[in-house]
Amino acid sequence: MLALDKTLEIMRQQQAGATPISQTFRHPDILEIARREGKVTVDGLAEHFGVTHQTIRRDLTELADSGKLERVHGGAVLPSGASNIGYAERRNLHEEAKNRIARACAEHIPDGCSVFLNIGTSTEAVARALLHHRDLMVVTNNMNVANILVDNPECRIVLTGGALRRMDGGLVGNLTIETIRQFKFDIAVIGCSAMDADGDLLDFDIEEVGVSQCIIAQSRKTFLVTDHSKFKRSAPARIASAREVDMFFTDLPLPAGLAEKCKGWETEVIFAPDA
Repeated sequence: MLALDKTLEIMRQQQAGATPISQTFRHPDILEIARREGKVTVDGLAEHFGVTHQTIRRDLTELADSGKLERVHGGAVLPSGASNIGYAERRNLHEEAKNRIARACAEHIPDGCSVFLNIGTSTEAVARALLHHRDLMVVTNNMNVANILVDNPECRIVLTGGALRRMDGGLVGNLTIETIRQFKFDIAVIGCSAMDADGDLLDFDIEEVGVSQCIIAQSRKTFLVTDHSKFKRSAPARIASAREVDMFFTDLPLPAGLAEKCKGWETEVIFAPDA
């Protein structure tokens, strides 16, 4: 009886021009797969949900029409426009990979040095991995990093000034840059929102890009922490090239072309694979 009621409800919605319930239920799952994998394919989704290719194409078209995906040949990708995924979603995305990357990065940060940690969920993971380091001075424009490192009594914490970005606790703007220029860091640990095949580090916020460029300029060594999903994304603003990075920590092998470029630039790539 329940199955009949559900079928009748779907038929009523179809007659009224509404999106069927079963189709609506697929949309969040499709978006989750897209965020996890960077893209979705019609073939893969049809097999995953046990529906026809035509049904999946209709799903992808509706998600594209609502601005949640961009259609490409054979499937869809996350939008490459000027907005990033929400902070809460980013924090949970590839969490295990970020933690492995962070531990690998922390192993190359010695006790007794000065470190800058910038905005991002990957650098926040590095902060957690530094909780047992000794005699550190950490400068940051990320209030979440400062709150994490409060639990390490052997760490001196300096917060830059700047305009607070409420969505993720970041501090940006001219005051942030002026504070950073007063230091020379042993190591800067930075992340990025995307990375293209040319090895360019990309971001969505032009103010954050200016801060990141200043951080690199004021550091003796630059460490990049980013998981594999960033190789499949795009963002409009350029931070720097991986040529300017000393050590690049990630979880999966780089695309062949990018790996060759890093080798030529003498950018050391360190993998933190799943055990």
